[in-house]
Amino acid sequence: MMLDNFVSAEELARQAGLSSKVCELIRNKNLTAFVITLGCQQNEADSERIRGVLRSLGYTITQDETIADIIIVNTCAIREHAEKRALSIIGRYKHNKTRNPDTIIGVCGCMPAQEHRLNQLKHSYHYVDFVFGTGSLHRLPEFVYNALTKGKRMFVMDEERPKIAEGLPVIRESAHKAWVSIMYGCNNFCTYCIVPYVRGRERSRLPEDIINEIKALVDSGCKDITLLGQNVNSYGKELEGGYNISYLLREIASLEGEFWVHLMTSHPKDASDELVHALGAGENIANCFHLPLQSGSDAILKKMNRHYDIERYMSIINKLKQTHKDIVLTTDIIVGFPGETDDDFEKTLDIIKQVEYDSVYTFLFSPRRGTPAYEMENQIPEHIKKARFERLNEVQNEISRAKNEAMIGKTVKVLVDGKSKNNDQIYTSRTEGNKIVHFEADEDYTGKFINIKITRADTFALYGEI
Repeated sequence: MMLDNFVSAEELARQAGLSSKVCELIRNKNLTAFVITLGCQQNEADSERIRGVLRSLGYTITQDETIADIIIVNTCAIREHAEKRALSIIGRYKHNKTRNPDTIIGVCGCMPAQEHRLNQLKHSYHYVDFVFGTGSLHRLPEFVYNALTKGKRMFVMDEERPKIAEGLPVIRESAHKAWVSIMYGCNNFCTYCIVPYVRGRERSRLPEDIINEIKALVDSGCKDITLLGQNVNSYGKELEGGYNISYLLREIASLEGEFWVHLMTSHPKDASDELVHALGAGENIANCFHLPLQSGSDAILKKMNRHYDIERYMSIINKLKQTHKDIVLTTDIIVGFPGETDDDFEKTLDIIKQVEYDSVYTFLFSPRRGTPAYEMENQIPEHIKKARFERLNEVQNEISRAKNEAMIGKTVKVLVDGKSKNNDQIYTSRTEGNKIVHFEADEDYTGKFINIKITRADTFALYGEI
């Protein structure tokens, strides 16, 4: 079962030994750790394990970066803005080191997996103690032990196919919502995307490990579980035994308990008929699907190396609508890809109008060094990108508002996220399609399923009463 995909028991035991040594070194010192996360849900999931490992080393997790004895910045590389923000944040921690030279500062995530960023961290951020890639999280005890005892800086980047480490401790941000990574890496090499270069090739967790994790979450009271992967539709391709995402969904659907399962994210080229039907395997499989389009133009999709055309994409959408009544559909769109003409953009608008997505995540094209799109000719000027961006959002906002207004008078099941920051009687919740619903209540329903009758709607939220 591709056991070379997994960190060996011997290596995990070595890290456990180093963990014990760190615990002994900092015993009775009341040291604290702070982790800041930038980027996607996968980074959020990684940070939950980073916090878990740090706690196992003997650190107390804090939300106050000014007092932390160890600070770890989990970075993103999906866009230039994200990298600049990460570097700015790392820069301000120089003051922490000045105030307390014993402060340990680490950097991880996608950004340092790029050679030019790694070199920048080496040569311009001398106060950073260690840097590691997304596949080296299990070695955190080693990095901390080295920083405490040797003081020599460590820079550890992943192999092309990093290994999966099972059994790492985790501190989840929420008691009723959880991220569960089912696979890591990506094999698609879309021409605009840096992910395959910074997270490595696809490798899937074993289904029994995933099922056991989900069962434990449900048993603990978790109500909303999101299965994570750069392309969850290709789950299991390298595993022996014929496992795939459809098998996984059917196994999850058979678990007892009241909970929802979402997928994030799917690639159209691997969205099979079997998967479409598996979405109906049980009531706990949420009736929603996020299917990134990126562009409505076949010419642009080919330049993006997306491996599908609009005919194929629309066939999946139509099957989803035919098979699952009232399914909530969402998508991603990149505006201003190199060479995108006015006609290409109009084709994207046409698809948005045809599909009538419940919501669209729109991104201005951001050239990423190291990707083919970075070197492409006919880069679109910023003012044209922004004009198209605004027009697309205007079209989608009208659709989103109309779809939300159509829900007025209906009663929907929601999972309550918690109280409003500004009003103790206003609560925020979400439907299984991730639509935001606000309501008033005297009782705290956080983490519970309840029914809400929708009384009002706007573009981005619904309002109702119990």
